[in-house]
Amino acid sequence: MSTEELPERESMEFDVVIVGAGPSGLTAAIRLKQLNADLNVVVVEKGSEVGAHILSGAVIDPVALDKLIPDWRTDDDCPLKTQVKVDKFFWMTESSAISLPAFAMPPLMDNHHCYIGSLGNVCRWLSRKAEALGVEIYPGFAAAEVLYDEQGAVRGIATGDMGIGRDGKPKASFTRGMELLGKYTLFAEGARGSLSKQLIAKFALDAKSEPAKFGIGLKEVWQIDPAKHQKGLIQHSFGWPLDMKTGGGSFLYHYDDNLVAVGFVVHLNYDDPYLSPFEEFQRFKTHPSIRGVFEGGKRLAYGARAITEGGYQSVPRLSFAGGALIGCAAGFVNVPRIKGVHNAMGSAMLAAEHVNAALAAGRTNDELVTYENAWRGSPVGEDLFKVRNVKPLWSKFGTVLGVVLGGFDMWCNTLGFSLFGTQSHAKPDRATLDPAKAHQPKPAMKPDGKLTFDKLSSVFLSNTNHEEDQPVHLKVADMALQKSSEHDVYAGPSNRYCPAGVYEWVEDGASPRFVINAQNCVHCKTCDVKDPNGNITWVPPEGGGGPNYEAM
Repeated sequence: MSTEELPERESMEFDVVIVGAGPSGLTAAIRLKQLNADLNVVVVEKGSEVGAHILSGAVIDPVALDKLIPDWRTDDDCPLKTQVKVDKFFWMTESSAISLPAFAMPPLMDNHHCYIGSLGNVCRWLSRKAEALGVEIYPGFAAAEVLYDEQGAVRGIATGDMGIGRDGKPKASFTRGMELLGKYTLFAEGARGSLSKQLIAKFALDAKSEPAKFGIGLKEVWQIDPAKHQKGLIQHSFGWPLDMKTGGGSFLYHYDDNLVAVGFVVHLNYDDPYLSPFEEFQRFKTHPSIRGVFEGGKRLAYGARAITEGGYQSVPRLSFAGGALIGCAAGFVNVPRIKGVHNAMGSAMLAAEHVNAALAAGRTNDELVTYENAWRGSPVGEDLFKVRNVKPLWSKFGTVLGVVLGGFDMWCNTLGFSLFGTQSHAKPDRATLDPAKAHQPKPAMKPDGKLTFDKLSSVFLSNTNHEEDQPVHLKVADMALQKSSEHDVYAGPSNRYCPAGVYEWVEDGASPRFVINAQNCVHCKTCDVKDPNGNITWVPPEGGGGPNYEAM
């Protein structure tokens, strides 16, 4: 059977189709059923199960959860059990950690009302709530195509075909994808969603917004010595091991039964092509104030994920004919707080309310203009507006002065004004790398296998798996450009910015080869953001492929 002879897809019709079973997708589904129990709502999820692809810090502000499920604190099944008790912030040098006084921190940064836990487990819990309300959830099916009607409005999505060989031809196991048709379709794919990207381009949703900005977040979960565990302690830092031009920082969260989540975020507007976020994360754990926490402990999990960092001024238009963007598909992360779950859920509830109103009025597949018009005046918009200048000030003035100015601006916004107006992000992250000749290669870090690790052993902990005989889901548009630019000008940064060892330049005589180890991909999508030519595009592999995070 050739691809030209493929049978027609079967289709199913719903009131609302939701792409992505993360916090925003599940929240939208729950809220829709709360508003109208008779609505037919479906959620499609590319992970093998709900939560399999979910990765976050996670210290969760419960403001949105309180509205969605007010009695969640008394629900024994809810996985959020640890409230923040101690909140610390440090400026790191190579040998010391300087504690910043609490009184100097803007009130916006307070975390004492927040909870620590696994966002993946929160999503599993939310999925049970959704299913109890009658929501249909289909894990293991990747949304691969947006479907449009004759007028160009979105009418649903198609899931990817299964059983396509690496040569692009159907195998004996071939199964055609399904069409899921909806009166409205909500895209909750998370940061750098593959279909969301297409929609933003097709409808020019970013025509009036600043360039999208991203970071890469790397995370490990450890079980530590009970004598060292301080349940409810969270600490954040900035500074070492990053230089003063490179934005980013760390988090360390003690929660549940002797668990510690440790992570590192690097802003993807860095300029040094020799920088490896993975190695900087491993190096961070060797700091004298940090390493003792993990001595005698055991690393349980590892993962990585792109994070939306553009904030208020980078949010694209959210609505288009037939659907809308919600959650991190649009980019609602509060960068200085390193929190996006509350805003993802808040945007989802807002969208659900406007979808329900449209359906109640007998409308279908038109533009939800009221949702677009409402978000800036909602708690989501108010939250992002107050911190809108933190990231651009950091990028323009470097870590020391930029952080000071960002903190000052947050204090001003607490009082209802800003001396900086709304700052620009200037250019996309792919355009920020310097040619390699402007920098020096960094000595490789040698992992000890106890505190620091290599990429491949880390990917093993992510339980990443892909069907090997399938098309490579990392698409290089122009391989000659990859050689002449990414390799020759920038010294192959893909080998370093990828946190999973997917990309290699194999020096084979006079003709180096670009090798893509797609089976290692943890779906972080950093390559889709940081390739200097925008030459790599991430598309979903067969449904169910990728990481299988247990409690990230």
